[in-house]
Amino acid sequence: MKNILVTGGAGFIGSNFVHLMLGKYSDINVVVYDKLTYAGNLDNLASVAADSRYHFVQGDICDATAVDQAMQTYDIDTIVNFAAETHVDRSLMEPGGFIQTDVYGTFVLLEAAKKYQIERYHQISTDEVYGQVLEGRSVETDRLHTRSPYSAAKAGGDLMCLAYYTSFGLPVTITRGSNNIGPYQYPEKVVPVFITNALDNKPLPLYGDGLQMRDYQYVQDHCEGINTVLRKGKLGEIYNLGTGTETTNITLTKLILKLLGKPESLIQPITDRPGHDRRYALDCSKIEALGWKNKYNFEQAVEATVKWYVDNEDWWRKIKDGRHYQAYYQRQYAGREVSQAVA
Repeated sequence: MKNILVTGGAGFIGSNFVHLMLGKYSDINVVVYDKLTYAGNLDNLASVAADSRYHFVQGDICDATAVDQAMQTYDIDTIVNFAAETHVDRSLMEPGGFIQTDVYGTFVLLEAAKKYQIERYHQISTDEVYGQVLEGRSVETDRLHTRSPYSAAKAGGDLMCLAYYTSFGLPVTITRGSNNIGPYQYPEKVVPVFITNALDNKPLPLYGDGLQMRDYQYVQDHCEGINTVLRKGKLGEIYNLGTGTETTNITLTKLILKLLGKPESLIQPITDRPGHDRRYALDCSKIEALGWKNKYNFEQAVEATVKWYVDNEDWWRKIKDGRHYQAYYQRQYAGREVSQAVA
């Protein structure tokens, strides 16, 4: 792997992956291919912009001509596909864009990978394709039980990858990650919303009773896991990637407030998301057998994330003060406040 195309590389996890790869290896070139939608931000890559091994192409993964041009120009031998519509709430509002990007866009990339006979195609997926897991833990061979347009679109992309492995021998691997937190996460997801709202002494909109359980993983651990699968993973295989520890959203919320020295009175219960999954839980023994393990536990991950947002107000303030974000926030949360207390 010498010339890596990182689609969606200006987004949250993608940009952290770019930082990891350029910092870890001196003999690779990283080409970020990103449409720069609302969640794509070149500020995420400012610290590597002057690196001669870094290149940026603005483009849509659904645009086969543009993808083909990038593949040829940079002699791409590896694709890591982070490009996706990712927010469940937005998928409930506008599901069509998720199908277009997460399914059709994946198909376009797979066709390019097949045409140029690349060394590896890696798909970034999510634990949400398994659906809610009330007991036990999901393993990679479990059936898919998607419950939102987002998770259904991601599952469609996964299945297309596996079909190309079986039908065409394409060298595919997939990772299904848990909820990531850390630097550069667009403040529509729960952790950056709660941190930045708390810093401004604004209410923290907590869904329902706050007892939904999630596995919150620090993004750098996730990126290290992706790199492990790229280098050691078996072709045609899926690897779960999380911490193996679940936490309720109310516990997360109270920890954020505690770290910031803010009162729990800022918690504002709101009506729950339709079809909100109660619990995700991953069995990660398969990737651990490759020698990977997390460096951050839950508390350390949240603390590091809080510190980053405190230290980088200019980054998130620019986003939250923008019209697009304010219109989304109003549409998402206005009129959903409820009076009941949370645990």
